Amino acid sequence: MTGSAGRSSARPAASPGGRPASLRAAAPNVALRPVPPHRGAIPVHPMLATPTDRRSFDGRWLFERKLDGVRVLAVRDADGIRLLSRTGRDVSTTYPEVVAALAAQRCTDFTVDGEVVALRAGRTDFSLLQQRMGLTDPRAVRASPVEVHYYVFDVLALDGWDTGRVPQRTRKVLLRDAFAYGGPLRFTPHRNYDGDTPALLADACARGWEGLIAKREDSVYRPRRSHDWLKLKCAAGQEFVVGGFTEPAGSRIGFGALLLGYHDAHGALRYAGKVGTGYSDRVLRELRERLDELARPASPFAGPVRERAVHWAEPALVAQVAFTEWTRDGMLRHPRFLGLRDDKDPADVVREAPPG
Repeated sequence: MTGSAGRSSARPAASPGGRPASLRAAAPNVALRPVPPHRGAIPVHPMLATPTDRRSFDGRWLFERKLDGVRVLAVRDADGIRLLSRTGRDVSTTYPEVVAALAAQRCTDFTVDGEVVALRAGRTDFSLLQQRMGLTDPRAVRASPVEVHYYVFDVLALDGWDTGRVPQRTRKVLLRDAFAYGGPLRFTPHRNYDGDTPALLADACARGWEGLIAKREDSVYRPRRSHDWLKLKCAAGQEFVVGGFTEPAGSRIGFGALLLGYHDAHGALRYAGKVGTGYSDRVLRELRERLDELARPASPFAGPVRERAVHWAEPALVAQVAFTEWTRDGMLRHPRFLGLRDDKDPADVVREAPPG
């Protein structure tokens, strides 16, 4: 789907060396490939970070703030501007201010990767972002009080050239210089490794961040989960598939708790416990309506679920959940519901157990 930005029928003229001067200066020794016209969005899937408890690094790594929002690829080419979710869904109408900010740029041919977030007191707030996610009607979007920002952290194509094979640190230079930042469009800065990762992470956590993303400075962009990008979290939390719910008790409305699961190595849905906190009355009512539409007679979980007054649901919804830790028997301790995610395929939800 084409965005509301102005169109450009031709790419900017290249420099005498066959590529724009900015690319020649930043990556003089990298053999770049031109991007085929009308290629659509690239890549089909974004590069994903691997969870880790690693704390020993060296000078070949850089560190960025881990953002708690929704992943968005932004493409501008001869067909206009498109904002694409992690699953490839066009979300341009949900974030028109981001489209407008990108349309105002002098650069008219690019693909960038980033995160759309909502901020509360300077901290990313996924629950607040929930109020914008899924809105597509222009009137509802304009009426929403939730402001969003698009933090870009990578550039995959620029001025007709595929920059995904350019080293990570060089891509950050290209990204910094390619755009005029302000308003909803933000550049994601990075810090160089200073020899003390625990202190770096502790500082991030003290600031109320979700954690850090460590990236190898010489890595290329790979459209899959990679160990070249590592996720260092301040607190436990991940996505889970909703497989059912319990009946509400007392004055509670909607439902009591959501039944959560994740897929194991064989694709079976494993029960991880229930989450009964973190809901407003509105969310309780709306979620109950959606779950009733997904009702099924049997459990979607591979093993037994020992809960009372259970209603089963097709495993089609993905919930973002914070928790303190995993128990020894594989259940969540002190889980709290943060919101639903519509940018992730339930089939991709697995237990994020950091490698040892």
